Amino acid sequence: MRFEHPATFNPIDQLKVVGHPTSRIEGPLKTTGTAPYAYERHDVVTNPAYGYVVGSAIGKGRIKAIDVAAAESAPGVLAIVTAENAGKLDKGERNAAPLLGGPEIAHYHQAVAVVVAETFEQARSAAQLVRVDYAPGDGRFDLAASRDRAFIPDPKIGGPADTAVGDFAAAFAAAPVQLDATYTTPDQGHAMMEPHASIAKWEGDKLTVWTSNQMIAWGATDMAKTLGIPKENVRLISPYIGGGFGGKLFLRADVLLAALGARAAGRPVKVTLQRPLMFNNTTHRPATIQRIRFGAERDGTITAVGHESWSGNVKDGEPEVAVNQTRLLYAGANRMSAMRLAELDLPEGNAMRAPGEASGMMALEIAIDELAEKLGMDPIELRIKNDTQVDPEHPERPFSQRQLVKCLREGAARFGWSRRDPQPAKVRDGRWLVGIGVAAAFRNNLLTKSAARVRVDQDGKVTVETDMTDIGTGSYTIIGQTAAEMMGVPLDQVVVRLGDSDFPVSCGSGGQWGGNNSTAGVYAACVKLRDSIAQKLGFNSAEAVFADGVVRAGNRSVPLAQAAGNGGISAEDAIEYGDLAKTYQQSTFGAHFVEVGVDADTAEVRVRRMLAVCGAGRILNPTAARSQVIGAMTMGVGAALMEDLVVDKRHGLFVNHDLAAYEVPVHADIPHLDMIFLDETDPISSPMKAKGVAELGICGVAAAVANAVYNATGVRVRDYPITLDKLLGGLPEAA
Repeated sequence: MRFEHPATFNPIDQLKVVGHPTSRIEGPLKTTGTAPYAYERHDVVTNPAYGYVVGSAIGKGRIKAIDVAAAESAPGVLAIVTAENAGKLDKGERNAAPLLGGPEIAHYHQAVAVVVAETFEQARSAAQLVRVDYAPGDGRFDLAASRDRAFIPDPKIGGPADTAVGDFAAAFAAAPVQLDATYTTPDQGHAMMEPHASIAKWEGDKLTVWTSNQMIAWGATDMAKTLGIPKENVRLISPYIGGGFGGKLFLRADVLLAALGARAAGRPVKVTLQRPLMFNNTTHRPATIQRIRFGAERDGTITAVGHESWSGNVKDGEPEVAVNQTRLLYAGANRMSAMRLAELDLPEGNAMRAPGEASGMMALEIAIDELAEKLGMDPIELRIKNDTQVDPEHPERPFSQRQLVKCLREGAARFGWSRRDPQPAKVRDGRWLVGIGVAAAFRNNLLTKSAARVRVDQDGKVTVETDMTDIGTGSYTIIGQTAAEMMGVPLDQVVVRLGDSDFPVSCGSGGQWGGNNSTAGVYAACVKLRDSIAQKLGFNSAEAVFADGVVRAGNRSVPLAQAAGNGGISAEDAIEYGDLAKTYQQSTFGAHFVEVGVDADTAEVRVRRMLAVCGAGRILNPTAARSQVIGAMTMGVGAALMEDLVVDKRHGLFVNHDLAAYEVPVHADIPHLDMIFLDETDPISSPMKAKGVAELGICGVAAAVANAVYNATGVRVRDYPITLDKLLGGLPEAA
C-alpha cells in the first residue's frame, strides 16, 4: 500500500480498540518472569556452552601477540576465538569499528577474544589467563583538544552538515540584542537493564541467533556481511528486549562472538557482555560542544539564528546531529547551522534516545531562556512570539501539524507558571531555593517502510507476524489493537508474533518511528486481508464491515471464522510512503515544565514537580504512551544532573564504566510526573494519523531543569551535568 494522500475516515477512526488505555498484552509474561529474553532462553538449544569476552586493555595501538595456551588448558575450555583464528571477517554496514579487534585496536574494550567453556564460571576464569602483548599508540581522546582538527562530515541522517538562509553574519551584527554562548554536553551511556546478550547455533552452514536487537533486518544483513555468508543463512530472533535506547540498533560484539564461538566449539554458545565491558565496548551518546548565537529586535523578534556543533567519533563514525531542531523550531529570517566532526579514538558514538535533538535542545533551550532574560521578556512569550507554521529554511513546506503554542499555554496554566518569580534566587522554602523552568520539546516524525502478515484461522483468531520489536514501548499491544480494530474482533482474539527475521520486514524500533510505521504496516496488511475475505464471500470490498467477529455487507453477514474456512486465510503487505514527507514537514512538539529545590548550603538539587505536554498525533494507547514519556522525562533528569561518562584523556577509556559509578536517576530522585497529550490527529503522517512520542519526552527536559536551577539560584550552568560544584560558588548569601 502506498500512502500518497492525507488519510480520510477509515476503520481505525472507529476507535473501538485503538486509542483506549490498554495494559500490555505481554505484561503477565514480564511480571511473572516468563517472558523469554535472549540469554535466559532454555527452550531453544540443548547443552549450550558459555562465552566470555576479553576486551582490549588499551585505547589505541595494536596487538603484538596473544598467548592463549594457559587459557586453553584451563578446566572446561572448549575453544578460544581471536582475530588470528576467526577466519576472514568483514565489517557490517552499520558498524564504524570492527567488532573483533586485532591486530589493530580501534578503542578501549574492543573485543579481542572470546573464551568458550562448559560453564560461565569456567569461561570467566579462563579469560583471566589470556595474555595479550600490546604496542600502545598515541590516540586522540579529547574533543576540546581536537576541535580545531574537526572536519565537515557527510551525515547519513539529519540533512547536510551546513545550512544557510539569508545573511546570518550581517543580521547578527546589526541586531540590537545579541546572545553568543557556548554549551557542552558529556558522553552518556545507554545503561539499559538487559545487557547485550545472544545465543548462537549453527546447523550446517545456517546460523540462528537469539539476541537482544531493535532492528532485526539490519542485524541479519550485517551479520551475513560480517561473516561473509548469504543473508538467507542467517536468522535473528528477538521477541523481548529489556531496553535498548538505540544501543541495540546495530550488530554488536555479543552476537558476532556467540556465532564465532559456536562455530569453533561445534555447539550452541551463550554470550553476554558483562556490565563493566558494555560502556566502552558498545555505543554511547557522544559529547558535544555547541555555540549558539541569536540576534533579536527589542520586541523579541528573532532576526538571526546560528547554531554550530562539534562532536567526535571513531574513524568512519557519524556526527551527533545536534543542530537539527534549530533548523526547524523557531522563526528567523537569517540563519546558519554547521556540524563538525573530530576523529577520536574513543568507543563509537551512535544513536541514543533522540540522537541529535536530545543533545541539541540541552543547549538551544537554555539559550532561548538567556535571550529572554536579555530582552526582559517572559521565556514562554519569547517562544510563542517566534513560533512558525512553516519550515524556516524552506518556507514553502508547512508543518503537517504544529501545536507548540498550545503545548506551552496549556502547560503554563496547569503548572502555575503565572506564579513564577522571574527574578532568580527570590523564592525559598525553608533551606531550599525554589525555581521553575520551561523548555520546548521537539522531535521529527520519521516515515519508514514497514510490512506485516495477518492471518485469520478457522476459529476466527487473528495472528499478526512482523519482525517489529518491542523494547518496552508497547509494540505488542498497539499492533494487536490495530489488528483487532481492522478485523473487527476483541483484542484477546489477536495473537502478535514479533522479532523474527523469518517474518516480513518492519520499520523496527528506533528513532521514534516504530509505533506509527509498524501499525501502519499492519493496517496495510489488514486492508489487503479484508479485501481477500470480501471477495471470497462475494461482497463489495468497499461496503464490507468487519465488526463483532462478523463480516457484513447489505443484508448478509458471515462469521469471520466461517469466512476464513478450514485452511484459514492470510495476506501480507507493507506501508510505503509517497511525497507527503517532502510536501509537509512532519514533527512532534511539546513543552516541559520543571520545579526544583536547591539546598542553599550544599547546592543539592532536588526535582520537586515535572509536567510534559505533548502533541504527537493520535495516541494509539495512552497507557503505553504515558509510560514512554515519563521514562523519557526521567532520562532527561539524569542528563541534566548526573549522567557523565568521564573520559580518561591519557588512555582513552570511560573510567566510570559500571552502574556503581555511572549515575542514573533512581526512585528517590524522581517525584510523581504529570503529563498531558493534546487531542489531535495528523492525517499527513499515515492511515493511523499517529506519530511517535517516545523520544519527544526527553527532548528539552534537561534544559527545563537547567532553567529551573537558574531561576532558583541565579547561577547559569552551561556545561552538563549540573553538579553541586558548579553551583556552590554562586549561591546567594543566607537570608
